Amino acid sequence: MSVPISVVIAYHSGYGHTGRQAAAVAEGAAAVPGVLADLRDVSTLDEGLWAALAEAEAIVFGSPTYMGATSAVFQRFVEASAPVWAARGWQGKLAAGFTNSAGVNGNKDNALLSMTVLAAQHGMNWVPLGLLPGWIYSSGGSPEDLNRLGSFVGAMAQSPSDLGPEESPAEADLRTARHLGEHVARTALQFVHGREAVEALVVTA
Repeated sequence: MSVPISVVIAYHSGYGHTGRQAAAVAEGAAAVPGVLADLRDVSTLDEGLWAALAEAEAIVFGSPTYMGATSAVFQRFVEASAPVWAARGWQGKLAAGFTNSAGVNGNKDNALLSMTVLAAQHGMNWVPLGLLPGWIYSSGGSPEDLNRLGSFVGAMAQSPSDLGPEESPAEADLRTARHLGEHVARTALQFVHGREAVEALVVTA
């Protein structure tokens, strides 16, 4: 396949911390040959955003966790996708997610699970983080571990409330985000090549 496939990172960031996480996801996806990573801030709901999402093989959703849920700006994007839902525009695409909050827990899992519901309603296929938990999961863990916050559904990050985006999230969380981007990109390549193989079998049958 000569044309690169597109992985769109569709995110909102209130103060810049989740934006750094989104950039790390994009770095991971872009590191996979044959993949084009496309960062899209969903605070701007323009035709360029919807066109990029329509062309994507995979969409990685991202939002800060505010009061145990995704941000109002991200939710506005979710609700604005209703016409796409009605037309089944994202049916069969891959989906994944990431989130950030000041608390180590902060009910980030609720934000990620709301993204899985969004993906399911659109008929998408969810790609989990694909990492074992790190850090305090075992006594020998380290805060430098990948997946130090122990998520399975998507990538989590933690940014102290008194540190700006220049200093947080922690490098371990950014490396976890890069892993998510790479994992989604590699899964998308397998997905596309598998679909092409099935289509070729159908043609020759």
